[in-house]
Amino acid sequence: MTSRLDFYKSNPADIKALMGVEEQINKSPLEQILKELVRLRASQINGCAFCLDMHVADARKAGESERRLATVSAWRETPFFTERERAALEWTEALTLVAQNHVPDSVWEAVRPHFDDKELTDLTLLITSINSWNRFAIAFRKMPE
Repeated sequence: MTSRLDFYKSNPADIKALMGVEEQINKSPLEQILKELVRLRASQINGCAFCLDMHVADARKAGESERRLATVSAWRETPFFTERERAALEWTEALTLVAQNHVPDSVWEAVRPHFDDKELTDLTLLITSINSWNRFAIAFRKMPE
């Protein structure tokens, strides 16, 4: 597979706007490992090889274990994730697949006890951002380096 275009170069203003969102996410008090787990799960669902490669590396740098990295896609079937992480992963799946499920009340009820209003807004911004990055990378076939 070959890259279709370098979206970083084709329209720097668009990428600058997305990077502004990333700067806001970086200011969030959400735990770094939680952020990377969310990015990984959305990227798995979307099949974004570039983002998976990047965020596995970032998660390792943040101290994530190989065992947890290997089981993010099966988080429901493992004892390796905290209740807060499970809630975030469930919220990630619901928002990433929003056209299929429109974020059921059961998902809302599962995530709500684990995040305050600001954190839930931050988490939602994170999820929408990685989904945007996935779509750019997939559409233009950004290859892992």
